[in-house]
Amino acid sequence: MQPGLSRTGLAPLLVQEVEIQFSALLVALAAFCCGLQAVILLCCEGLSGLWRDFRGQLLLGALLMALSYWLVPWLWGEAPRWLRFSYHLMAFSGLLLVLQPVPVRRGG
Repeated sequence: MQPGLSRTGLAPLLVQEVEIQFSALLVALAAFCCGLQAVILLCCEGLSGLWRDFRGQLLLGALLMALSYWLVPWLWGEAPRWLRFSYHLMAFSGLLLVLQPVPVRRGG
């Protein structure tokens, strides 16, 4: 979205502000979806499945990165490299989660 906004001729500061707000909302949506998937995995696999299953490890990692995306600027101020790193790590976790099989309920 950001490259398209910069081509429209809007002011660079406005484009940067839209990008910051959009990425923050996208991280919030990703955190909500990871939490929802973690609840579904807990229902299907139990608490131990969240730790032992690769899907659970990916979900926990993505949730931790989303949490760090919100906490790092609050604790240390500007940290653009860390924000970019956590954003990309969440995207990579999402890509790996898409490739995992769907959890099924055990025992009927």
